Amino acid sequence: MIQAKSIDHVQQMLSEQGYVCGRPLATIVFLSLKLGRPLFLEGEAGVGKTEIAKALAAAFGRRLIRLQCYEGLDASSAVYEWNFAAQMVAIRTAEAAGGADRATLQTELFSDEFLVERPLLEAMRPDENGPPVLLIDELDRTDEPFEAFLLEALSDFQVTIPELGTIKAPEPPIVVLTSNRTREVHDALKRRCLYHWVEYPDFDREVEILRSRAPDASEQLSREVVAFVQTLRTEDLFKKPGVAETIDWANCLLALDVIDLSPAVIADTLGAILKYQDDINQLQGSEAKRILEQARAGLDDI
Repeated sequence: MIQAKSIDHVQQMLSEQGYVCGRPLATIVFLSLKLGRPLFLEGEAGVGKTEIAKALAAAFGRRLIRLQCYEGLDASSAVYEWNFAAQMVAIRTAEAAGGADRATLQTELFSDEFLVERPLLEAMRPDENGPPVLLIDELDRTDEPFEAFLLEALSDFQVTIPELGTIKAPEPPIVVLTSNRTREVHDALKRRCLYHWVEYPDFDREVEILRSRAPDASEQLSREVVAFVQTLRTEDLFKKPGVAETIDWANCLLALDVIDLSPAVIADTLGAILKYQDDINQLQGSEAKRILEQARAGLDDI
């Protein structure tokens, strides 16, 4: 178990890794660390759910192990597989040598030498630097049978390999699960975790994030970028830009030596903040100018 000193300490620790968060999120992270409970984060794509796992790993000097979820992911793919090619070579070598004992060969074939560890098994292994951070990313992409398996694995922090037996973590990893809420995750798994909905940040916090992640951007440009993106999020878009897109766009503007926003610059760089052609088409012509004027008007009121 990791001893977190306080909520303020967690907030400062994350900030030192470039992750700026409010007190509610810092509180749930503190409790997750102190109680050894998995942390379940839901929210729109690009709001920083995955980044918090990276920040925690960097802050504690732990290895980050990422299980990227996808449709059809099953327990065996998440835990282990056998290196069949190497096993076949070993069988042929034994046959060529002659007189291979079947029982001995079978024991050798299903040993650690031929075991390919996947993220869940990796996270159960001892590590000299301490338990790793296990990121189970976009859990909502999987299906209910995998959720049921995961619930059992996270309850006891152990996995079973039929040929080798049960492998239990000597010390539980730090577990962060994320979901973009494309579907509901089962309540049983949520109850096993501490839960937090990650919102889009308010204006001041997003400017602070941009200062941390794109420090070369001027104060004026940072404020204009954040104001424009936040105004853009109020539009009827298929996919609203997240904080990740705000940072990407600011870095693109810096690469182009942009000092302040203009409709022409926005039109040229829309691909950094919008990822669907219908959304990009919606901002062609006078729309970008309208949103920019609206964003600047909002800045005058801040």
